[in-house]
Amino acid sequence: MIAYLQGKLAYKEPTRLIMDVQGIGYEVKISLHTYAALKEEENCRLFTYLHIKEDAHTLFGFKELAEKKMFLDLISISGVGPGTGLMILSSLNPEELQQAILNEEVRTIQAVKGVGAKTAQRIILELKDKIGKSDSLMASSSITAPSHNTVRNEALSALVTLGINRSVAEKNLNTILKSRSENISLEELIKLALKNS
Repeated sequence: MIAYLQGKLAYKEPTRLIMDVQGIGYEVKISLHTYAALKEEENCRLFTYLHIKEDAHTLFGFKELAEKKMFLDLISISGVGPGTGLMILSSLNPEELQQAILNEEVRTIQAVKGVGAKTAQRIILELKDKIGKSDSLMASSSITAPSHNTVRNEALSALVTLGINRSVAEKNLNTILKSRSENISLEELIKLALKNS
């Protein structure tokens, strides 16, 4: 098992990054929370989880140990795979998810793309006791991007990668950007678009 990677960020986008560890490039799938937490860091440490299937070995990375623990808790639930776990952590930061579980907010969890009512209820049922015993998680940090156009293009790319139809994603992004005059972070824009998809 690969517990963590420490090295230089060679490439980064909202859903994945490539980390150079002594000349070897590791492709790692990340959540929006991790993307925002990395900001403009060149060197960093990512806590990782290696998911092995017959046809692929996929690394998932997290800036904070608390987020990795939440991810592992999520994928331990029947019907929640690594892709869904990452989608949940991209839509809700670990603290928001923790509060939704503790307060039994089925609708909040169900609002995540690909999560139905039964899965949301199962997440709450199976994780409420686990999370109630653990410490509270750190709040999400957000980044401010230089322009709407750059943010829009990166958000569109991330949404398509997450499985949202391109035309639906474009429509949602345009609607959100028209209603928001101030700078919006990439993370916030993607979260709003995911809630509207």
